[in-house]
Amino acid sequence: MAGPVNAGGQQAQGRPRRSAWQRLFYWSAVLAVWGLIFLVVFFAVFARGLPDTSSLYQVDRQPSITYLDRNGALIATRGTQMAPPADLDSLPDYVPAAFIAIEDRRFYNHPGFDPIGMARAMVTNMRAGRVVQGGSTLTQQLAKNLFLTPDQNMRRKVQELMLAVWLEMKFSKKEILALYLNRVYFGAGAYGIEAASQRYFDKSAKNLTVGEAALLAGLLKAPSRYSPVSESERAAARATVVLNEMEEAGVITAAQREQAVTQPVIVSRTLATQHAQYFIDWLDKSIRSLVGEPTEDMVVETTLDLTLQTSAERSVRRILDRDEGKGVQQAALVALDGDGRVRAMIGGASYADSQFNRAVDAKRQAGSAFKPFVYLAAVEAGYTPQTPVVDQPITIGNWSPRNYSGTFSGNMTLAQAVAQSTNTVAAYVADQVGRDSVARAARRLGIESRIGLEPAMALGAVEVSPLEMATAYDAFANGGRRVDAYGISRIRTPQGRVIYQRQSGQSGQAINNPSLYYMNQMLRGVMTSGTGRSAAIAGRDLAGKSGTTSDYKDAWFVGYTGGFVTAVWVGKDDNTAMRGVTGGSSPAAIWKGFMEAALPRLNAPRIPDGPAMPEGWVAPDPVGDLMSGLDQNGLPVEPVDPLLGQPYVEDPEAPVQQPSSNQPMMRPNAPQPAPRDTPDQQPEGRQPPERRGDALFF
Repeated sequence: MAGPVNAGGQQAQGRPRRSAWQRLFYWSAVLAVWGLIFLVVFFAVFARGLPDTSSLYQVDRQPSITYLDRNGALIATRGTQMAPPADLDSLPDYVPAAFIAIEDRRFYNHPGFDPIGMARAMVTNMRAGRVVQGGSTLTQQLAKNLFLTPDQNMRRKVQELMLAVWLEMKFSKKEILALYLNRVYFGAGAYGIEAASQRYFDKSAKNLTVGEAALLAGLLKAPSRYSPVSESERAAARATVVLNEMEEAGVITAAQREQAVTQPVIVSRTLATQHAQYFIDWLDKSIRSLVGEPTEDMVVETTLDLTLQTSAERSVRRILDRDEGKGVQQAALVALDGDGRVRAMIGGASYADSQFNRAVDAKRQAGSAFKPFVYLAAVEAGYTPQTPVVDQPITIGNWSPRNYSGTFSGNMTLAQAVAQSTNTVAAYVADQVGRDSVARAARRLGIESRIGLEPAMALGAVEVSPLEMATAYDAFANGGRRVDAYGISRIRTPQGRVIYQRQSGQSGQAINNPSLYYMNQMLRGVMTSGTGRSAAIAGRDLAGKSGTTSDYKDAWFVGYTGGFVTAVWVGKDDNTAMRGVTGGSSPAAIWKGFMEAALPRLNAPRIPDGPAMPEGWVAPDPVGDLMSGLDQNGLPVEPVDPLLGQPYVEDPEAPVQQPSSNQPMMRPNAPQPAPRDTPDQQPEGRQPPERRGDALFF
């Protein structure tokens, strides 16, 4: 018997099945609804926090500071540089085309974002395992530059897409391109194509060549990495890539590309003189102490002479290249006039490689370049250039200095000891006049760094900067006046309103006569018959002192003429030794090369005599002094103690010590200062690390 029939089952079997197309349409509709819901929620979430687009035409920038040299020539501009917007119609066609060719080939065919470009970048990055290519369009870059922060995250990227679409809906392609070219950052503080053209090439954007346009377009990927100033080879390679893209896109012909490749691009002389940037860095700190944080554009009139700066740069570069094999890696140079105005400053071998200013901030041992302060204290205590001294073994405490030659020359004059940079005499004289007196003399002339009172300070175991050394030696060059080095003469607005004016005050007398006369006489001897002979320039009144420190780690030459002094240092940043480089070699060569170029421009006078001599003073007579040291038979007589007026005698109450190999007998043979209390021999501040006992300074 047949079972009952299921009515429901009959209806189910009777319902027609959907076709494949119907199922596709159904599920497409479901996905579309859910996709719409997702997009609404998605954009609602990411639209929160979108910036106010009403700020589209507002330019928020930091004040710019323009630096001029002493003659009004432009040195540099720091801060943001803006220029009037460039009219797209006034630009050569290849200028905007260069940016489109390298940044966004499908600019005229996408709605603000490029799905093809994004997919290509994604595949490329996945293959490389890191981000090597971007898929942003010009419109997206404009949106980022106008409205967003540089943060790299999903939220910012989605907001960038939304703003790019909004820009495409609001503006035409031509307007977007004009906004982009006038607002994008080109490095070196330049925003916009017009400011970049003026900053890099000293010309208007409408006069750019094909090669210059390609170079600027290549900058945008990474302005500092492809800077034509600090990375010229990399910038040239990037510009060649842009030219290839321009030719492939049909923007330029093969002949135009070939001409652009072979024609050199000349970068602005102002930017090319990068060593002046050390000087600008130094001034930048001073400006804020003088006028506070800048709130408006300013023009800073400086003391720098750009012509002298260029001469200094050439001299430094030539010797660094020449002596690279000797381990000469870094150099610093400071040149001051007689009033302390900085005329040239070089803080290192390459500003692009290192912005550390060795002319100001590096403290290196001065070596024998510090000895003039020893001898200044000596002549102020009664010594003269003709005072007889003895180059012989000497021990002070547990320290026994030695000479560069490794030998001892015996009897000589103080002037000869200065010229030959005799270590034993300098150490002995400093011990006799008092190392505290030496420190006071150095401080009086401008040395501000810590000066320890340990015996080796007499030979230059004092760490100083080239700026300090130039400042201190300036007193020898200008008639004995103490100066403070400075680089700012006036600060004003571009409209001419004066914000700061340096007052011309009379500096105090730091060296009186006859001490100044004696010092200049002895330091001239360094140039004519001593360790500075290689730096002598025929027909010029020059004086100076070389300096070399232990194991050839530092080498100095500080020299001067009337009202002009230059200090030069060479060495390594890691404080390791060079190979046989002394103050009379590389530093003297840099000094001479610079001074040979500078002296004709300076028209410097002879070294001034300084203040009037004391009443009754008689100029020393070297021949007479020499003869007075001989008896009637022509033999040397015993040196006379100037305090007693008779030959030196041993103290009858003092026990006689027999000399030994490590404690040689020493007898005074030079005028001594009046008896005084034993000075406090403790160094200023914290003791430095213990140095080798046989440190060599010369």
